[in-house]
Amino acid sequence: MLPILTAPTAAGKSALALRLARQSPLEIISADAFTVYKGLDIGTAKPTPAEQQEVPHHLLDVADVTDSFDVARWLRLAEEAITDILGRGKVPLIVGGSGFYLKALLRGLPLTPPSDPPARAEVEAELEERGLDALLAEIAARYPQEAARMERNPRRVVRALEIFRRTGRFPGEFGHSPPAYRYQVFAFSQPDLESRIRQRVRVMLAAGWPQEAAWLAEQVAPSGSATVWQVLGYREALAVARQQLGAQPALDQITLQTRQYAKRQLTWARTQLGAVIQSEAQAEDELNTFLSPTK
Repeated sequence: MLPILTAPTAAGKSALALRLARQSPLEIISADAFTVYKGLDIGTAKPTPAEQQEVPHHLLDVADVTDSFDVARWLRLAEEAITDILGRGKVPLIVGGSGFYLKALLRGLPLTPPSDPPARAEVEAELEERGLDALLAEIAARYPQEAARMERNPRRVVRALEIFRRTGRFPGEFGHSPPAYRYQVFAFSQPDLESRIRQRVRVMLAAGWPQEAAWLAEQVAPSGSATVWQVLGYREALAVARQQLGAQPALDQITLQTRQYAKRQLTWARTQLGAVIQSEAQAEDELNTFLSPTK
């Protein structure tokens, strides 16, 4: 059994992972859909160079922002990293809040057919014309469980409708490939999560997030369903950089969106990962016990 540590954004999972790694021979595998991208450091709260020097981290900065990166590629890299870490006598600790990636580790990949670019382009055009809510309503009318699984992610919505219109089935109906390893999930949250979110957003905006968003806009146009522009807060940070939005309204908007996302993360952890949400202290105690040499 291998440990997975998950928590909503800003709860402090990276800090807890570092504390654990100082006590056990751990290497950290990031399960985050956006820290995989080079250059997205501030807005994704990526571990600092000093933290990465202190403890080996895997699956950070493995893709350019212009790359197409998906859960299948992440899972392949994650399982390769796990095998390598175990082969060197260390323990891989999977740390992250991207529920879709964690579910892939636990249950394998959906056995859906490969994407069809023309069909996908048609659905993407519909997304632009009709909007996300209309497409989600279409999915919910046929398969409510699939609509909930989308987590309002435009890329997943496009994929689900592309598959449905070609096959008559949604991705969740195709089953999964067998996972390579077995895992135990440790999940926690914080009673003051909202204030932690607001403080983190404030620090990130002051640390240069708007400038980072402006750089991203030079690499990838902030329009359509480009994956990198699905990261919370980058559009607002870009608006600050372009003097289209003040710092305070940006702080308020990003905090609200992040708080809503954190609630979805907790729901996903309970319903899709089967996790019990504990306090940080409880999760740390249980992980220390799990990682102890006498286990």
